[in-house]
Amino acid sequence: MLTSMFVSVVLDPGGEESARQLAEMLATYGFEKAQRACWESATINEKTLAKLKQDIDRITDYYDSVRLYQFPVEGSFAVTYLMKKTWKRIVIKPPAGAHRPAR
Repeated sequence: MLTSMFVSVVLDPGGEESARQLAEMLATYGFEKAQRACWESATINEKTLAKLKQDIDRITDYYDSVRLYQFPVEGSFAVTYLMKKTWKRIVIKPPAGAHRPAR
């Protein structure tokens, strides 16, 4: 079973055309616009997220920047970002010994 996660996408497009294409694409995935350059969804699963990243990669160019804030990712908070056409990921784990809420 695929579990849903919260995903926030922050856009810093290099041009108006990529901004329009990214906004249209996020809306088709069910994201809602939260702020001028921020879109959110609480119903994304890992499989859909992988496809979303492929679509973002297809639409963007070297000058576009996109950040995805994801929770939970294996019980942690993750920031995945696309900069200069390269994806990178930072995973923030809870401190050792910290209480984890039951799922």
